[in-house]
Amino acid sequence: MEQYAIKGGNPLVGDVEIGGAKNAALPILAATIMTDETVYIENMPDVWDTNVLLSAMQNIGVMVKRTDRHKVTLNAGNVNSMIVEEEPLKKIRASYYLLGAILGKYKHAEVVLPGGCDIGFRAIDQHIKGFRALGATVSIEHGLIKAKAEKLRGGHVYMDCVSVGATINVMMAATLADGLTIIENSAKEPHVVDVANFLNSMGANIKGAGTDVIRVRGVQKLHGTEYAVIPDQIEAGTFMFAAAVTKGDVTVKNVIPKHLESVTAKLLEIGCEVEELDDCIRVVSSKPLIHTHVKTLPYPGFPTDMQPQITVALALSKGTSIVTETIFENRFKYVDELTRMGASIKVEGTTAIIDGVERYTGASISAPDLRAGSALVVAALAAEGTSTVDDIKYIQRGYEDFHLKLQSLGAQIELVQTEKDFQKFKLKTG
Repeated sequence: MEQYAIKGGNPLVGDVEIGGAKNAALPILAATIMTDETVYIENMPDVWDTNVLLSAMQNIGVMVKRTDRHKVTLNAGNVNSMIVEEEPLKKIRASYYLLGAILGKYKHAEVVLPGGCDIGFRAIDQHIKGFRALGATVSIEHGLIKAKAEKLRGGHVYMDCVSVGATINVMMAATLADGLTIIENSAKEPHVVDVANFLNSMGANIKGAGTDVIRVRGVQKLHGTEYAVIPDQIEAGTFMFAAAVTKGDVTVKNVIPKHLESVTAKLLEIGCEVEELDDCIRVVSSKPLIHTHVKTLPYPGFPTDMQPQITVALALSKGTSIVTETIFENRFKYVDELTRMGASIKVEGTTAIIDGVERYTGASISAPDLRAGSALVVAALAAEGTSTVDDIKYIQRGYEDFHLKLQSLGAQIELVQTEKDFQKFKLKTG
């Protein structure tokens, strides 16, 4: 079984290039189904989730051609099935984007119920509510979400809670509906804006993305386009906290600093130096870290996907910090693993009370989900001694070449498959 072997103690120093945003790439890929013309996507992250989605799309007749690792050409002119039920799709949350895209184009879609990381209950009720507002009948049968409509008509949708997935899904379906759709209390995340920009580049008429009211005026059809996915703010934030935790000096390149303002603000609060340029951010951690309080919120608040990473930093900061999770109730499952490394954290419901310690020590730990997995790797990089991280399949779902990028910054980390490999790593790193 693959795992990361890590010898901690090296400050991360240097430049790292950030890839395309997984959370934008997945709905953008799904949306290419909505035109019969060819679409060219650049800055596509080569990660497990995008590859599973591309495979599922190929299996319903979409022509998929990788022109290089981060560029893909797609043509959905010969889609031959409205039913998508492959087993691997159950493991990714974004499978539901195929529902909005196929329903919008063909007025009938059946897609396997989504999975993803077990970080808490993620209902699809807002998706269903939105599709029904457009005139679709929706049911869940035999593990599939089924949506059907003779005709989709614009409607008024008020989201009971802010949902990125539902906002994007309803926006896609409304793109080819008759008339005007208004989505209120919509999510404002950068990847919502990116999907809207992508659809508009194909001829859609979407206004207000990035605000809490999105207006979609249905059009007759969409055309081909060329489009580049935005940089991944969560990958960037992970490397920024890695610099903080390892006492490093890291410049993350190919980023949009505006998307990282909440992360930057917290790094400054805990004692890091942060320098912003047009498309890069430098983080220097040269002083002892200090405590702060954090509450996760929908964008532009502090992202839930960065909560494990900041907790790893705060557990090495002077004083007592409080982290409150308002998005996913199971997001603290990694705390037991961090405690093995010497952290002092008490979880009460959706709040973690953190008493800073001076150091972590190496341990054998397991990644419980994607973002917690990356955070535990960061903790191991700061720890005294050697650690192993198991279940790295979660990390590979959303981080491309994670260990190679860390190596380029001076980290002692390797992908190992056997006990023999691990012993070799221990000998090599002393």
